[in-house]
Amino acid sequence: METLPTRASAKGRTLTVSDFYEAGRDELSLTLVSGGSNLQRTVEEPIVNRPGLALTGFYDHFAWRRLQLIGNAEMAYLRTLDDETRRQRFQALIDRRAFCFIFTNGQKPSDDEIALGERSGAVIMTSPLKTRIFAHLSAFVLERLSAPTASIYGTMVEVCGLGVLIEGEPGLGKSETALGLIKRGCSLIADDLTCVRKEVGNGLLFGSASESTAGYMEIRGIGIMHIPSIFGVAAVRGEKQLELVITFRRLQDVKGEVDRIGQTRRVKTILGVDVPNVMIPVSEGRDLVNLVETAAMQQKLLMSGVDPVDGLSERLRKRADAMQAKTAKKRGRR
Repeated sequence: METLPTRASAKGRTLTVSDFYEAGRDELSLTLVSGGSNLQRTVEEPIVNRPGLALTGFYDHFAWRRLQLIGNAEMAYLRTLDDETRRQRFQALIDRRAFCFIFTNGQKPSDDEIALGERSGAVIMTSPLKTRIFAHLSAFVLERLSAPTASIYGTMVEVCGLGVLIEGEPGLGKSETALGLIKRGCSLIADDLTCVRKEVGNGLLFGSASESTAGYMEIRGIGIMHIPSIFGVAAVRGEKQLELVITFRRLQDVKGEVDRIGQTRRVKTILGVDVPNVMIPVSEGRDLVNLVETAAMQQKLLMSGVDPVDGLSERLRKRADAMQAKTAKKRGRR
């Protein structure tokens, strides 16, 4: 498996205030009030923080590495303070390295707060969204931006409900196999280059196509195909959890490596996550579409807790025990 270099690693990518602003400008209705020259500041903890306690003067465990959310509760408290105290409390957050403030519910920062932000280099934004809605939506935006990602050479298809990544050297029929699966009712996720992201909270991997190539396939001899136009919108998926990697290798290159019984469970490690891996030897006349589909069905069976190798071993053990008992019984009659 060849993984292309990206801005991310298994620990996640570096996220800036600019990334958040660009990604959330429409979704979160963000308006930049001041600090436009400081948007390259790093968001060390991709989550929002409501600095209510810090505004009262309690600074222990103040989460300055996060984006500071100023909602109705914070504004109501600030209005109880005289102008000088209010400036001091806002300055105290900046002195403790707070670098980005977002006023929600259509609240507006005062001229003094804007001046303090501009003087210190802090970024100030506003949003008309309610604070709870903003906090909820921003969590998804920040997760998407900061998630560890990788670009992998391979074609990804949804097969029998599983996200399956087909990898292998060029010319082994990855795209042609995916096309055959699509004609059987499966869905294309990405052709040739799959973008994988990791959800940090649960360690799950999700695959998708790049924005520029989503829905398109390249088939040697035919050219570029737009899958939704030919097979319908149900023939493509935007994103799918990656649950199986299938590796195509030439038969002459894997002699002696193929486990005919399937007792050895192979895995591929992607962004620190082990994904079940099946190696399929490729040779003339092999029905790769059928083999990939069957491998996906087999993986679903394993995920449900049913292992055919264990089942066969248990059956053979019982048969051997029965034959041994039968032989012992015959010897006892003599």
